[in-house]
Amino acid sequence: MMLSSLDQTIVSTAMPTIVGKLGGVEHQAWITTAYLLATTIVMPIYGKFGDVLGRRNLFLIAIALFTLASVGAAFATDFWMFVVFRAVQGLGGGGLMILSQAIIADIVPASERGKYMGPLGAIFGISAVAGPLLGGYFVDHLTWEWAFYINIPVGIAAFAIAWFTLTLPNKKAEKKIDILGVMLLSAATVCLIFFTDFGGNAKLHGWDAPETWMWGAGLLVAACLFVWVESKAEDPVIPLSLFRNPIFINTTAIGLTLGIGMFSAIAFVPTFLQMSSGTSAAASGLLMIPMMVGMMGTSIASGIVITKTGRYKIYPIVGTLVTAAAMVAMTTLSADTPIWLICFYLFFFGAGLGLIMQVIVLVAQNSVPAEVIGTATSTNNYFREVGASLGVAIFGALFTSRLSEQLGKVFVGAGVADPGQATATLDPQRMSELPEPIRDGIVNAYADSLAPVFWYVLPFILASFVLALFLKQIPLSDQSGMVARGEAVGGAEAEALEAELRELTAAEAAGSSAVSGSGGPDGSTGSKPRSGGDPADARD
Repeated sequence: MMLSSLDQTIVSTAMPTIVGKLGGVEHQAWITTAYLLATTIVMPIYGKFGDVLGRRNLFLIAIALFTLASVGAAFATDFWMFVVFRAVQGLGGGGLMILSQAIIADIVPASERGKYMGPLGAIFGISAVAGPLLGGYFVDHLTWEWAFYINIPVGIAAFAIAWFTLTLPNKKAEKKIDILGVMLLSAATVCLIFFTDFGGNAKLHGWDAPETWMWGAGLLVAACLFVWVESKAEDPVIPLSLFRNPIFINTTAIGLTLGIGMFSAIAFVPTFLQMSSGTSAAASGLLMIPMMVGMMGTSIASGIVITKTGRYKIYPIVGTLVTAAAMVAMTTLSADTPIWLICFYLFFFGAGLGLIMQVIVLVAQNSVPAEVIGTATSTNNYFREVGASLGVAIFGALFTSRLSEQLGKVFVGAGVADPGQATATLDPQRMSELPEPIRDGIVNAYADSLAPVFWYVLPFILASFVLALFLKQIPLSDQSGMVARGEAVGGAEAEALEAELRELTAAEAAGSSAVSGSGGPDGSTGSKPRSGGDPADARD
């Protein structure tokens, strides 16, 4: 989980430098969108295949794929090559995010799972700070490529840990795999992201461009075909029966609306801090620490309390209110906003998210049969990532479109011969070499371009609040996924088996001792095999 979530944030502070060096300021939203798009496409695939084939081998494949793609991103020589490797990273990252949560559901009952899911949620908080901080440090003191070199030792360590310690059953598919459903879902996801990206980019396309609505038509066709195929499939990649479950629908809708707002803020706030407030890349990473503290604190605390009380409904309600309040405050950000006040806003933003993110995954898992825990986990995360991709594509396009226009005016006013080239290659180092009047104009351009975007995000956070009000409270299951599926034993059954094993061992030890004391003339014990079998059989 750390490996996957870290890569969503580590490029945020390095992004101005990366796009400046590789020449892609006007397309910088694609660095985040490519990763999120690929992650979103593969999430349901990992979830479904994990339920059907087992999760261990898929987990190892995802780690290896992510790590190798990190090497490719570090050695990319132009902007679009870099974007391609970011997408390949997403193909691995989607598996890491889904399978880690599904594996916890396999081995821990829902009634105890809160205290495990809390730290998993806190990982997002750690990554929200560690990523920008590491990215900023590498840009300031080494090179931007180190933002990807760092994944290599972490990936190797994660692979080794999973290889030697993760023991889960492998399975064989008993029904025909829904390949057509996978292809249609992937096509619908791609069309959705391109539709929103083209529509939000007024400079190149816009909402009145025919190519934008071609993507929209493709989305509609692919989505309709997907629903039809899933209704006929023997073992659908996303069973439509999930959407007859009101609790699952509610938690998934919360994830969708929250994802639109959450990832938009996380993706672009460090850039705002670095360019608009004039801080260095490392300093802008440090400024995210309050967000980490808030998210870690509420995520872990809410998980512990849910485990003790069995009640979860209040946390998404409070979390969405706190997040909405922080979002309103962030609309006031400007180049003159004091640093301490920005940190104050970010703390409450993180605290609100910590009360929501892992709670809704736990509730979704608890609301479905154990046989589809992986599918439910991946579907819930899928729609959250759809929201994230939508948010970053739409609001990122709004931000970069306004920014390119504002920067163009600054460079034209300063008499720059090629304002387009100056905009495309602008990075913090180049900015520091410009005359002070131009620097001031650039700072104001960043401030004027990003802060108003938060107003557009706010309605989605408020929609999450309304959905949380209608979230139903039901008892948390006291069985883990593997126990419920008959793949393991637990609870009273496990205790009874352990007691029986102890009795068999003690009886055998006593019998062996008695027989050895009265062996036959030939030295044999005269013991005979028990009809009950070997104690090792009982252990097995």
